[in-house]
Amino acid sequence: MVIHANFLSALKMLDVGKWPIFALCSQEELKLIRQACVFGSAGNEVLYATENNEVFVLGTNCSGCLGTGDSQSTIEPQRLDTLCGKKIACLSYGSGPHVVVTTAEGEVYTWGHNAYSQLGNGTTNHGLVPCQVSTNLVNKKVIEVACGSHHSMVLTSDGEVYAWGYNNSGQVGSGSTANQPIPRRVTSCLQNKIAVNIACGQMCSMAVVENGEVYVWGYNGNGQLGLGSSGNQPIPCRIAALQGIRVHRVACGYAHTLVLTDEGQLYAWGANSYGQLGTGNKSNQSYPAPVIVDKDRVIEIAACHSAHTSAAKTQGGHVYMWGQCRGQSVILPHLTHFACTDDVFACFATPAVTWRLLSVEPDDHLTVAQSLKKEFDNPDTADLKFIVDGKYIHVHKVLLKIRCEHFRSILNNHDDDIIEMSEFSYQVYRAFLEYLYTDSISLPPEDAIGLLDLATFYGENRLKKLCQQTIKQSICEENAIALLSAAVKYEAEDLEEFCFRFCINHLTVVTQTTGFAEMDHDLLKNFISKASRVGAFKN
Repeated sequence: MVIHANFLSALKMLDVGKWPIFALCSQEELKLIRQACVFGSAGNEVLYATENNEVFVLGTNCSGCLGTGDSQSTIEPQRLDTLCGKKIACLSYGSGPHVVVTTAEGEVYTWGHNAYSQLGNGTTNHGLVPCQVSTNLVNKKVIEVACGSHHSMVLTSDGEVYAWGYNNSGQVGSGSTANQPIPRRVTSCLQNKIAVNIACGQMCSMAVVENGEVYVWGYNGNGQLGLGSSGNQPIPCRIAALQGIRVHRVACGYAHTLVLTDEGQLYAWGANSYGQLGTGNKSNQSYPAPVIVDKDRVIEIAACHSAHTSAAKTQGGHVYMWGQCRGQSVILPHLTHFACTDDVFACFATPAVTWRLLSVEPDDHLTVAQSLKKEFDNPDTADLKFIVDGKYIHVHKVLLKIRCEHFRSILNNHDDDIIEMSEFSYQVYRAFLEYLYTDSISLPPEDAIGLLDLATFYGENRLKKLCQQTIKQSICEENAIALLSAAVKYEAEDLEEFCFRFCINHLTVVTQTTGFAEMDHDLLKNFISKASRVGAFKN
């Protein structure tokens, strides 16, 4: 399975919170995440990098796969000092799990499960911390990594492929079935080819070369090599059935394969017990079969070696999924409401892992709503000024007419660029105008009463509800009398009753406040009279 940072469509502000493991992170931590990978047999391990290239891990830590120096699980994010400051370019993981990472500089680091030498360090001891793999990779810049269940593969900038680890089915491509303890270049018919993309299924390996040919090797019991047979292949073999088709990308599931052509066509083959080929049945397929996703071009394919799930995205932005989806077998591509293929694996794959390194770019694009909010009271762009209590408020006529019936009627017959307003206070009128730009209010409860009066006057029902909600949520013993006074003043009967009930329920404390001591004489008389009628002064 390959997770590549450079092979990403625009994932602006991707919601990492869709993966359950991220519930352990605070909102503040989530905002800092720029790259992330969720892995493990239950999706219970995560590695992420922050905006300043710090790397953290958390989770169950099976086989030391978090790289923290031990095998202890952690519910709190732990910093991986070895990788901090090194920009992660590509990451992949196995079933042990073991983890393989390449940095922007082309260095390779591995850690985790190592019973089959999948870490490439010449031993079978689990790696508890990230260690650089340099044997046979000196002076090589690695640009892509891929992991099968227990084997590893890398692609260099000059198009060479190296593999190591578990080799029981020939997945290392060495011509034997002996495990490979250190990186070995995959040669045979790849010797003089320039590879541009690699992928691994559970126990098979694939490479796309410069001219669009696909070479495959390893386990083939389900026909996942696409050679028309079920025999394992210990050295790379070209898929002859794709003759004349130029393949752009390859993706491997547990035991099935997807390829995307340069013309946006999709082919699939291999295991199909969950409908993961998308061919409309559950029969295995040992030759490449075309998959009809949409009339539109496919621009992205997705699969990972731990799942029987497939996904694709079209040029028009539609995301489809098929195969094993939350226990259901979906045998044809199903149109989802998702914006990216990553969401398919977060919400429907078992386990809920990531099929590639998530890239979460900071989104500096302003929405229409954000742009309008920014322009409120901006003298540089405004074409209308209100003068309230001697202060200016800068607004835009067209927005006021769009947002408010009152302004629609008065501004149509008003050519002036200054309007004086004396009916309401500056704080209240400013809050009203800002509401028209933002759909929200930010006022102390006493001023919210005044805004409620304005909303009633202008017939702004939604604003009235917001004001009442603000006042009711803000009432306390100290301000209860002030709010009651304001409610009476603005004839807000519902609020007057709410404030009165609050005062009665907290009578002992309220009667000791400054507000009560300074209460208007007539209001005090009415309050005592009404309180007596409801039995507030009975023992």
